[in-house]
Amino acid sequence: MTAYFDCFSGIAGDMTVAALLDAGVNWDSFFAELGRMRLPGHEMSVRQTRRCGITASKFMVFAPEEHHHRHLKDIEEIIREAGYPNTVTDNALKVFRTLAEAEANVHGSTIEEVHFHEVGAVDSIVDIVGACIALEMLGITEIHASPLPTGRGFVKTQHGLMPVPAPATAELLKGIPIVPCDVEGELVTPTGAAILKALAAGFGSQPAMTVERIGYGAGTKDLGERPNLLRVLVGRSDTGKGWISERLLVVETNIDDMNPQVYDYVMDRLFRAGALDVWMTPAQMKKNRPGTTLGVLCRIPDRSAMLEILALETTTLGVRVSEVERVSLQREETTVDTPYGSLSAKRAILPDGTAKVRPEYDSMKRMAEEKPGFHPRDPEQRP
Repeated sequence: MTAYFDCFSGIAGDMTVAALLDAGVNWDSFFAELGRMRLPGHEMSVRQTRRCGITASKFMVFAPEEHHHRHLKDIEEIIREAGYPNTVTDNALKVFRTLAEAEANVHGSTIEEVHFHEVGAVDSIVDIVGACIALEMLGITEIHASPLPTGRGFVKTQHGLMPVPAPATAELLKGIPIVPCDVEGELVTPTGAAILKALAAGFGSQPAMTVERIGYGAGTKDLGERPNLLRVLVGRSDTGKGWISERLLVVETNIDDMNPQVYDYVMDRLFRAGALDVWMTPAQMKKNRPGTTLGVLCRIPDRSAMLEILALETTTLGVRVSEVERVSLQREETTVDTPYGSLSAKRAILPDGTAKVRPEYDSMKRMAEEKPGFHPRDPEQRP
C-alpha cells in the first residue's frame, strides 16, 4: 500500500497519528500496541472534531511534566524493549536517529551526546512510535509527501524564542521542497519533519495510485480560513501489478578536466552518502575535448549531500538536477542453494505473479574463489 501525505497546512507528530487513525486503523488495537512501551504514566485519547467543516480525528497525549532529558540510547532502549515487529522498530529507530543527527548538527555535538528536549518527551515518543504502528496496521510500505509549508514568525522552545522553522526543523528540511506560506506560527514541527525525512520515498505531486482510504488529522491551532489538517491518501500504486513507483532525483554534470583516477573515489563517496546508482558516460565536449557525464540517482532528501560531494570532490562548476519517476519490481533479499553452498540473491516478483531470482555477483565471485570447480556460467550450477 502507498500513502500520500498532503501537507497543505504542514505536519506534526500528533496530526500524523490522527490522520492514519482516521484512515481506518482500529483504535483499540492501536492503543493496545502503544501500551507495550515502558513509559511514565500517561493517557491517550482520540476523538472526532471538525476543521472548516471537514470531519477529522484529533489525537492527544496527556503526560506528567518531566524534569530530565533523554539521550538517543534511552529512547532506543524503550522502543526495543517493547518487542514490536521489525518494521515498526526499524522505522521508529530511523526517525529518532534522523532527529538526533539534526540536533547534533545544530548544537555542534554527536548523536550519542544529544539531549532530547521536546522531542524526547513522552508525547513525542508516543507520536513517533504511534505513527510507525499505524503505518504497519494499514499495510503501508511506501510513503510520498507534498512540499511543506513552514509558516513564519517565531516559536517558543526550551531554548527561548526561535525563528520558524526552528533550527532543528530547518536542518531536517534540507533537501525537502518547501513552499511559501503567510501563516504566523509553526506549521512543521521537528517530529513531523523527522517522520517524513526518515520514511518518505519522495516529495512532490501525488503519485499514480488508486485511492482506497482518506484520513484527516487535526492540529490544535486555529488557522482561520485555512483548515489546520493533514490529509493522508492511502491506496495502491497504478504502475501495474508487481511494480513500485517512486519519485527520485537525477543529478548530472559534464566534466572534461579531471584526472580519471579520481572517479573511483567520488563514486565511493556518493554511494556511502546514499546514492542509489552512479554512472559515467563518455561525452564529446566543447573545444573538441573528450569528457565524461557523471550521473547520480538519489532520493530527494539526499540532494544536498550529493551536491556537496560533487562540488568538493570534482572539478565541476555546476550540475543539472531533474526529478524522475523510477518504476521497479518488488524485490527482497534471499538465498539460493547450489551443490557448492548457498548464494546471496535478490528475488523479484514479476507482473504475472511469478518470481525470478538473480544471485549476487559478489557472492558468486567469493564462491568461485573458495570452491574449485564452481563457475556461474555453468547451467547446471545456476539456481
